[in-house]
Amino acid sequence: MTRRGLILFIALGIAWGIPYLFIKVAVSELDPAMVVLSRSALAAILLLPLAFFRREVASVVRRWKPMLAYTIVEIILPWYFLSSAEQRIPSSTAGLLLATVPLAGVAIAFAMGRPERLSRLNWLGIALGMLGVAALVGLEIGASDLIAVGEMAIVVVGYALGPAILARWMSDLPGVGVVAVSLAATAVVYVPVVLFAGSWPGMWPSTAVIVSIVVLAVVCSALAFLLMLGLITEIGPVKATTITYVNPAVAIIAGVVVLGERVTVWTIVGFVLVLAGSYLVTRRRRETVAAVGPEGASAERDGAPSGVP
Repeated sequence: MTRRGLILFIALGIAWGIPYLFIKVAVSELDPAMVVLSRSALAAILLLPLAFFRREVASVVRRWKPMLAYTIVEIILPWYFLSSAEQRIPSSTAGLLLATVPLAGVAIAFAMGRPERLSRLNWLGIALGMLGVAALVGLEIGASDLIAVGEMAIVVVGYALGPAILARWMSDLPGVGVVAVSLAATAVVYVPVVLFAGSWPGMWPSTAVIVSIVVLAVVCSALAFLLMLGLITEIGPVKATTITYVNPAVAIIAGVVVLGERVTVWTIVGFVLVLAGSYLVTRRRRETVAAVGPEGASAERDGAPSGVP
C-alpha cells in the first residue's frame, strides 16, 4: 500500500468508526428524528453542489422509484432506528452489531432470488457470526434492551437491502449523485416529521451536541464518502473492503476512551466471532457486484465497501 493509500485508509477507518460515538452524544439531548434531519440536511448541502457540478443529479432523479426505495431502506429508516437504539445501548455495541451486515446480505440475496453458492467456510462464517450476536445480545446487552436489539435488526437489514437495490436497479448511476440525492430526500422527509411530531428541541443544544451533528454530517457522511472514492482509486476496490473490519474496533475504542463505556469478556468474544464470521462470509464474494451507499454497511460494488455510518 502506498503512503497516500495508508493515510486514506486510516482516515476512512476513523471516519467510519466514530459515528456511533457522536450519535450517542447527539441523542442525549436531541430526538432521533432531529438527529437524522440535522445530519442529512447538512451533508446534502455539502454534497449536492458537487453532484450538480458533475452533472450527476438528473440521471439519479430519473430513476426515482428504485432511488426512493433505496433511500428508505438505507437512510430514512436505519438512521432513525440506529439513533433510537443508541439511547439504550452503548455506542460500541451498536457499531459491533452492524458488523453483521454481510450475514444479512446472504439472506437478502436468497430473498431476491440471487442466492450465492456458499462454501463450507461461508457457512462457518454464518455460524460464527450468529454465535457472536448471541453472545452480545444474550450475555452483554441483556433482556432489558431487547427493543434496542430489534431496532438494530432493522438497521442491519436495511443496510444489507440498500446496496442490493442499487446493484440490481441502479448499478450504472454515479455514486456522488446517489448519495447527495438520497441525503437531500431524507432531509425533506424528516422536516414534517420533526415539525409535527414535536421533535424540535425546546432549547438550544449544548456545544457537544452541535459538534456531534457537524462531525456526523461533515466527517462521517460527506467527507467519508469522498475518502472512500479516493481510497478505491488508490488501492483498488477489493483491498478497500478490508476497511469494514476496522470500523467496529474504532467504535469500541472510541466508546471506551471518550464515553467510558465498559468492555466485558463477552464484548471481546462477540467482537472476535462477529468479525471472523463476516470475514468468512464475504471471503469468496468480494468481487461480486453490490453497491456503494451512504451508510456503514459492508456490502460491495466491484469489491468496494458501501458508505458512511
